[in-house]
Amino acid sequence: MEDMQTAASTASIPDAAVDSAPRYGGFWLRFWAYLLDVVVVSSVNRLIVWPLFRWLDLPLEREDMFAPASVAAAVVFYAYFVLMTKAFGQTLGKMVFGLKVVDERGVPLTWLTVLFREVIGKFISKTLLFVGFLFVAFSEKKKGMHDQFADTIVIRD
Repeated sequence: MEDMQTAASTASIPDAAVDSAPRYGGFWLRFWAYLLDVVVVSSVNRLIVWPLFRWLDLPLEREDMFAPASVAAAVVFYAYFVLMTKAFGQTLGKMVFGLKVVDERGVPLTWLTVLFREVIGKFISKTLLFVGFLFVAFSEKKKGMHDQFADTIVIRD
C-alpha cells in the first residue's frame, strides 16, 4: 500500500513540472494566426485607406514599392503588428488561436523589442523568401528568425 502511495506521489511530480513549462506556439498555429491578421490588415486598407485615397484624389496604383498607396499599406501593416503586440502581447489572430508574444527573459515587452521583432526581424525574414519563418517549424522553442533577433518567444496562452 505504501509503495502505491509513493508511486502515485512520484508520478504527480513530472505532471507538475510539465504544467509549469511554457507551451510554445508551433508553426501551423502561428501560420493560421498570421493569415487571420493579414485578413484584418487587408480589410482596414480596403475599408479605410483606399476610400481615403479616393476621397483625397490620390493615385491608387500599387505596382511601385514607393507609390503612396503601397507606403500607406505598409504603414498600416506594420503599425497593426507593432501596436497590437506592444499593447496586448498579441494580435487579433494570436488572440483567436490562443498565442502570446513574451520576452524570453520574462520581462515586459519594450517598444524597442517590439519594433525590432515586428519591423526589422519580420522584414529580414520576408526578404529571405520567408525562410526566417520556417525556423519556427524546426527550432526547439519554436522561434522564428524575428523571435531570435528580439529574444522573444510565442507561447500558448
